[in-house]
Amino acid sequence: MGDDTDDCSNAAQRAHPENSETGTGEKTGFLGRLFEALAPVESAPSEALNGHPAAAVNPRGMINLRRLRVEDVAIPTAEIVAVPSAISMEELVGVFRESGMTRIPVYDGTLDTPLGFVHLKDLALTHGFNGNNEAEFDLAAMVRPLLFVPPSMPLGVLLTKMQTERRHMALVIDEYGGVDGLVTIEDLIEQVVGEIEDEYDTDEDQPWVKEKPGCYVAQARTPLDEFEAEIGRSLTSHDAVDEEEIDTLGGLVFMLSGRVPTRGEVVVHPDGPEFEVIDADPRRIKRLRVHVPDPGE
Repeated sequence: MGDDTDDCSNAAQRAHPENSETGTGEKTGFLGRLFEALAPVESAPSEALNGHPAAAVNPRGMINLRRLRVEDVAIPTAEIVAVPSAISMEELVGVFRESGMTRIPVYDGTLDTPLGFVHLKDLALTHGFNGNNEAEFDLAAMVRPLLFVPPSMPLGVLLTKMQTERRHMALVIDEYGGVDGLVTIEDLIEQVVGEIEDEYDTDEDQPWVKEKPGCYVAQARTPLDEFEAEIGRSLTSHDAVDEEEIDTLGGLVFMLSGRVPTRGEVVVHPDGPEFEVIDADPRRIKRLRVHVPDPGE
């Protein structure tokens, strides 16, 4: 793995600077740092914070590549964004635009009959970024192969397989041959280094963005009291909400729904506001679109 191993070792040293020197000020060697990174660690407390599993402590590190399995990080079938092989170019462009994804699985009939995936780059290079109606749309010619993996495969094995075969996406197949989930190489790496945010993720220093009057896009970890001050109303005054148990928007939505809602789901507050989940994984809510009705409505 060469450079990849060095990078992982350096990342482990940066994450745990107290291990980089001994009590006498003598630095440990590369193998020492690698063994420290791979050595079993004590499990972190499993209790959820603010009543929200998303906030539960989840230790990161290379040990997760051995400790966790594909089923622990895969996106469930219900949340997979996929398209049928008979989709038109206009519809496919719309799916790419709405989902914000660059790779989308393609299936024949149902998702249990996957054909591969289509890459946004292939579509843009073939038909132009503005759409080229003169070129005949042939989705089959753009479909690339997918990896198919069992849910019990260790993350480290899958990561090596993805690197070897140059694949960034895999479908999880159950014992009956049906699709049981989807996992990307980013999902695996996040188990080692933590959350990876791109240019389209909400800025960490900006917990919410006001899209229009009464409509906000907010991170799930947004402090509840700060957001209440922004909208000028309380979200914890209703009897159905226990103010002492929550202090983030994600915790509020979890309490209202009684579970981690799926992407696209709308959770309605008893006092009127609606929380649309626009980004989430099986374990936590990431981003929300909050619709706050006018008090006069």
